[in-house]
Amino acid sequence: MMEIFARFGRNVLDILEEIGSASILLYRSVLGGPYLLQRPALVANQAFQIGVKSLPLVLVVSMFTGAVSAWQAAYQFRGIISMDFLGAAVSAALLIELSPVLTGLVVAGRVGASIAAELGTMRVTEQIDALETLAIDPVHYLASPRITAGWTMLPVLIVFSSLLAHLGAFAVANTMLGVSAGTFFGSVQKYFSLRNVYSGLVKALVFGGGTALIGCSIGFRTKGGAVGVGEATIRAFVYSSAFILIADYILSIFLF
Repeated sequence: MMEIFARFGRNVLDILEEIGSASILLYRSVLGGPYLLQRPALVANQAFQIGVKSLPLVLVVSMFTGAVSAWQAAYQFRGIISMDFLGAAVSAALLIELSPVLTGLVVAGRVGASIAAELGTMRVTEQIDALETLAIDPVHYLASPRITAGWTMLPVLIVFSSLLAHLGAFAVANTMLGVSAGTFFGSVQKYFSLRNVYSGLVKALVFGGGTALIGCSIGFRTKGGAVGVGEATIRAFVYSSAFILIADYILSIFLF
């Protein structure tokens, strides 16, 4: 029993350490704003890595997310609610929850882990130490561009994700459930709310910045050679995913 409590205590301390380190890194990254203004190519390169290269995977996930949402909603509606409301129900779920959260998790798996692995490798091979000897702040040079690109590109990805998810939902509703385009999109238009769009974009800002921040924080503190890099990669994905789900709950309380 004592061993269980001791392990739990160590886990709590590890989480608090992660939160403290990430908070300090975020503060130092914000101070790197003037540095980035003089070197916009750093942000542009990371925006390409985080946004453009994630687009194919996000689009595939979004299409099937919309498809399964329409199918499951129709199953719940059958015999209770008219299929005329299918488009509105699916659209609200996609805009508020499914597109932001699932896209955030996809980016956490691809980008958050990648950032931790890249910076972790630079740490264990002493490349970050070399930057410091050249009087280059590694936080401004490495972390600030990634965090900036993270919170700017994820909203863009979620816009594409929502569009493709709606198309996937309509494809299932039209071909498999017999719902016409006029009925489906008319329902979407009738019950459309800009608040749903804004809430999804606000979540995207938080998810994107948080994922990049966690990856950078874990990467900078990596140690133990190749084994440490592997552990950092797994830890970045786990923490980023947990952050997205917890932040989603907290934001939902304030937004709705």
